[in-house]
Amino acid sequence: MRSLSIITAFGTRLGGSDNILWSYLRNVDRDKIEPSVVFLEPGPFATEVAALGIRTHVIPGGRLRNPAHVAIAASRIGRILQATPPDLILNWLSTSQIYGGAAAALCRMTDRAIWWQLDMHMGGRLSRGRLLDQIACAIPSRAIGACSRAAADYQRELRPRRETFSVLPGIPEPTQATSEDLKVMRDQLRLAQGVPVVGSIGRLFAWKGHHLMLEAVARLNEHGIPCQALVVGGGGHRGDQRYEEQLRGIAARPDLEARVAFTGQVPNATRYLGLMDVFASCSAPEPFGLGVVEAMASSTATVAVKAGGPLEIIEPGVSGELARSDSPEDLAGALRSILADDSYRRRLADGGRRRYEDRFSEERMAREMTERLEGLMR
Repeated sequence: MRSLSIITAFGTRLGGSDNILWSYLRNVDRDKIEPSVVFLEPGPFATEVAALGIRTHVIPGGRLRNPAHVAIAASRIGRILQATPPDLILNWLSTSQIYGGAAAALCRMTDRAIWWQLDMHMGGRLSRGRLLDQIACAIPSRAIGACSRAAADYQRELRPRRETFSVLPGIPEPTQATSEDLKVMRDQLRLAQGVPVVGSIGRLFAWKGHHLMLEAVARLNEHGIPCQALVVGGGGHRGDQRYEEQLRGIAARPDLEARVAFTGQVPNATRYLGLMDVFASCSAPEPFGLGVVEAMASSTATVAVKAGGPLEIIEPGVSGELARSDSPEDLAGALRSILADDSYRRRLADGGRRRYEDRFSEERMAREMTERLEGLMR
């Protein structure tokens, strides 16, 4: 049995990256790999992982911008690594690589350190995310894993180059709401009966393109295709409060008034997929597209932008549609082809479900991830 130390930054499962790690930990073959996890902040995630019988540690990382905080945390992580030297150290995302990579260097274990990349910060070389990725890449590591070929290609643009590989994430079966629950949820959100719903799920960050979905819905209504929009998710912690205000401002326009509903932050977002006729992922590029896979698993027809991770997820015309770009016009065009044809929408929904079963289960991801990690350990 090989030992694996995982270092992750967040103590609460709020986003897709946290849930991908959670899926792996729940499904990893413990006869092959024995994981332990170091959390850089306290929270319920550590309690959940400990309940799986996995050894956990909480080492508060402090403020990343403070070098002294990073040095202290890296030193404490290093003592854990030295006490029980792991066969491999997996730093989950670039922030964890900065702490865990430094700890591995202090322990002279850089040949055992890798990190996992789930982002594509394309907004400029001086953006905060891009700088974090560049710093993480500069810290010695044996290899970098990525959530898609697109994310791996992005990582290869950074210097120095490291060995890079990709494993597509998987998800558990989404929670389905009952018909009675859906009726209550529809009434609470004041969604009109008989009017198709175009929806999205995700933390409210501008790069996710929720505003583009609202603009596409406005264009569809303008051209005689009635529909309404549902935005599932909230801002706040690890979200962008100003962006949420911007979205609500767009929704208050005369051409969208009473056609947009917001759930705010909810504990189980996938239950709302049952209210959607079409799920829309409007970010370009999207590193992977966990919401796309969740919609497909829930038998909801899906539209995404023809870029990034969705290129590996969706088979156009079989398990979803790919818009040519993230412009509201192109998004509206892709949505129109589905909203205007109920039989086509049902075929895409069924095809999406089959695609999930064939390629995106969490069990498949755990097997592939374990094979990759075992290969690096050898």
